[in-house]
Amino acid sequence: MKIRPRLLVFLCLLVVAGLGAGPTPATAQPEVVAARIGETPERTRFVLELTEDLPYRVFTLPDPFRVVVDLPEVRWTVPEGRQPKARGLITGLRFGLFAAGTSRVVLDVAKPTHLKQVFVIPPSDGKPHRLVVDIMQVSRAAYFAAAGQAATGVAAAGSGPTAAASRQPLQAGLTNPLPRPELKPRGAERDDPRPIVVIDPGHGGVDPGAIGVSGAYEKNIALDYGRALNAALAATGRYRPVMTRDRDVFLKLRQRIALAQKANGDLFISLHANIHRSGKIRGASVYTLSETASDKEAAAIAAAENAADVLAGVDLSDQSGDVRGILIDLAQRETMNLSKRFANDLVGEVGKEAKLLRNTHRFAGFAVLKSPTIPSVLFEIGYMSNRQEERLLRSRAHRDKIVRSIIRAIDGYFQRQSAASRS
Repeated sequence: MKIRPRLLVFLCLLVVAGLGAGPTPATAQPEVVAARIGETPERTRFVLELTEDLPYRVFTLPDPFRVVVDLPEVRWTVPEGRQPKARGLITGLRFGLFAAGTSRVVLDVAKPTHLKQVFVIPPSDGKPHRLVVDIMQVSRAAYFAAAGQAATGVAAAGSGPTAAASRQPLQAGLTNPLPRPELKPRGAERDDPRPIVVIDPGHGGVDPGAIGVSGAYEKNIALDYGRALNAALAATGRYRPVMTRDRDVFLKLRQRIALAQKANGDLFISLHANIHRSGKIRGASVYTLSETASDKEAAAIAAAENAADVLAGVDLSDQSGDVRGILIDLAQRETMNLSKRFANDLVGEVGKEAKLLRNTHRFAGFAVLKSPTIPSVLFEIGYMSNRQEERLLRSRAHRDKIVRSIIRAIDGYFQRQSAASRS
């Protein structure tokens, strides 16, 4: 068969074009490439440099006073040494995934503030898109007077003293939906009697949790241990594990409890790591819910953990006081007793593998432990402020030992529950 010269040339061009084009690249995720804070006598300025012109929403929150910047899901690629330092009215900054499709920056501010102006500078002189947020100090009276005239955090296009938004609305939750427990209602579960263990890696997304001596984040350590425990429990075939989060995303305290309830959990284990002003303190500890704290340190740790929603820029004004102060219902008494039994099992098993904090089983008003029907514990795996223990926490060998000890405790707990139900 002869191929005509013109056809041969055409076919060769097609091949060359195909080789040159290669696979179609996926759309790159937008990035925050730089962030900075500046000040003048009239205002404090916060600037984000973005690879794309993105929709945004900016709003303020009171008590404690914060400024929140919401964007579509973006990557934070600001180099470690170029993170902005506190300056002017801004005393702290956190960034992370707040919810599926929404990244959030939370600025802690020293005083009540209004948004002086919010605008975007288009690319010029080699610089990318810049989102500029100018804030100014006001009195409490002025803040709340303005806040009463607008729904905080739900700004229309344009700007005001407590909220601002781009003309293009910010649409959250369109990508990467959060995992949901795919379990049947309890009434339909009799064909699978295996206990459901809910694993709750603490913190996440915009809330990093504690920061260790090496700069490691508690949220990452908790997620690492949570994933390992989830896999190990599933591998036994004796349990159905469910994770409240399996990636770096923020969950409100109430969401964690709601996910456990929705999954019809039989046991809830919240994983955390601790820090202490003394770098010498080390050891694992287990906490259960109580009306009164077992000691001042337990009370302080509970207060810090319960502040997670505040750190992530959640508006608590429409919530009842049970997030800030725990009032225990009488219906929870039996659940609390079961929680204590499992906590004692966990202390016994972990003590075979790792150093324990003195008075290992402690009590305090942790909001995340407030499920009325699911026995719940908060497990502080160790202290990230102790250099030696932080190294252990980041070690796979140590993680696997801790996971095995947790599973032994779970086995003992459910064996006793099964025996009691038969008697």
